[in-house]
Amino acid sequence: MTTLVTGANGFVGSALCARLRRDGVFVRGAVRSLSSQSDDVETVAIGSLSSVTDWTEALKNVDEVVHLAARVHVMNDKSSDPLAEFRRVNIEGTAALARQAAVAGVRRFVFLSSVKVNGEFTEAGHPFTADDAPAPEDSYGVSKYEAEQLLRQIAAETGMEVVIIRPPLVYGPGVRANFESMMRWLARGVPLPLAAVTENRRSLVSLDNLVDLIVKCLSHPAAANETFLISDGEDLSTAQLLKRMGAAMGKPARLFYMPPTLLRLGATVFNKLGIYQRLCGSLQLDIAKTRQLLGWTPPVSVDEGLRRAAEGFRP
Repeated sequence: MTTLVTGANGFVGSALCARLRRDGVFVRGAVRSLSSQSDDVETVAIGSLSSVTDWTEALKNVDEVVHLAARVHVMNDKSSDPLAEFRRVNIEGTAALARQAAVAGVRRFVFLSSVKVNGEFTEAGHPFTADDAPAPEDSYGVSKYEAEQLLRQIAAETGMEVVIIRPPLVYGPGVRANFESMMRWLARGVPLPLAAVTENRRSLVSLDNLVDLIVKCLSHPAAANETFLISDGEDLSTAQLLKRMGAAMGKPARLFYMPPTLLRLGATVFNKLGIYQRLCGSLQLDIAKTRQLLGWTPPVSVDEGLRRAAEGFRP
């Protein structure tokens, strides 16, 4: 039998396919086009995700599906109707795949969701849990939550097992977006006014830890029809993260003190409150359920994950 990985040429998909192949699993990768296929993975082009995507060829002899492909969170979305675009891909596209997978006899469907389903921020010391009432705040989070609901409905109707994983920010070799920008600041020795940001706490997850949990969720009997949060198991303040990332890169973080009240004032003046909240706010995940139900422990420490990310960084 075969494991189908959608978004197989993406940041998480590439690492997952490599891990599954090392484990001796036959992998089929679903990608938008065949422009970037791997020699070790049978690749099928499925075009864009929507309610009418035909998964027939991709699902032949498939026993398990890991659905990673999605319209991801966009910082400056230029779409005239962002929620409609997120729903077309993340809800309608996911539902079409799941329904066709169930008809094709797929045993288990692992869906990569997002902690944004839980919400955007937590109070320090009061982390989200997998069983909290969902409270998504943006279009991306709403689309992921609605996709989760549809998947649970399909599971109940068809008997196909569904597993939902909600990660926070994922980092590792080849990471992009905000984490890459942070690494670039450190590499260039840019002074950062964040020495005082020591009281917040952020949960992150290394790429290797996320891949390891996905693999666990493909086979563990207790994972069926459950929702899991994931992190590295150690939460860091922004100042701690910058210092430890700098140490991993061999580029000590150049932090200087500025009171958080002044940081917030500057963010308000320049209409950058979102950036302020991500840098100074908390977002913690409680992974006790993941540990207890699956017997899973993050195999890679924060410092090792940062070291691996640093090795893959190209200034």
